[in-house]
Amino acid sequence: MNTEKNKKTALIMEGGAMRGLFTCGVMDVLLENGITFDGGAGISAGAVFGCNYKSKQIGRPLRYNTRFCRDWRYCSIRSLITTGDLYGADFCYYTVPYELDVFDRKTFSENPMEFYIGAIDVHTGKCVYHKCEKGEREDDLWMRASASMPLVSRIVEVDGYQLLDGGIADSIPYRFMKEQGYEKDIVILTQPLGYVKKKNSLLPLMKLLYSKYPKLIEALATRHERYNRETEEVRQDELAGKILVIRPPEVLKIGKTEKDPEELRRVYQIGRREAEKRLNEIREFLNR
Repeated sequence: MNTEKNKKTALIMEGGAMRGLFTCGVMDVLLENGITFDGGAGISAGAVFGCNYKSKQIGRPLRYNTRFCRDWRYCSIRSLITTGDLYGADFCYYTVPYELDVFDRKTFSENPMEFYIGAIDVHTGKCVYHKCEKGEREDDLWMRASASMPLVSRIVEVDGYQLLDGGIADSIPYRFMKEQGYEKDIVILTQPLGYVKKKNSLLPLMKLLYSKYPKLIEALATRHERYNRETEEVRQDELAGKILVIRPPEVLKIGKTEKDPEELRRVYQIGRREAEKRLNEIREFLNR
């Protein structure tokens, strides 16, 4: 028996706000070519965009981001002031997926691909993972929590937790998926090879705002160290041939809240090109 072929496959997606359009470009090429996975995991943008892999909705994240990026209800200082969230929770997690660009919950729930997302527990400073199964209101809240950036988002309460952006605790859910038994993984990163994260310059403000949550502050203060260790671990396993990594060829240079649809398309197309170049390699890796 070829034990390598029987290993469970996973698609693992880093966050990175609108750098996530790179991930969307990669995902769409994989979907267009009928590539399936046993499981998937996403953090922050990797969660809210990555869920469309399980629902098999090619082009959806690019479509709604270019359509609504200039709508104040989607993302704006006005939204932050009036709702407490830079990315308007009601508009992003209800109006868009239920009314304006409908998320295919039927396909999502029927697809056997397991899909996990992570968010940080503000009391413990640890990443908590949730398995999304139906793509409905509970999963919506976890999605929102995973992508709730500190300083510009309200803490999200769901399933007895108080949560924020999962990238604070675990930017690349690679180790988590290995613990779930996924041994043949494709990892999509949104920073180029050699990128080193630095300490957050807004940490003094974060300490002030989150003074009631010392474990969260500790996680925020050490995020850059953890991220750099994670990327090094991924790189070592990539060099050993254990995983396949798709990353941008250079820094994407796109704003976290990019308002220019052409910039969103530019980053999406970079993702497409990288996936297309490596399509045969991806197939060989998954089929070996």
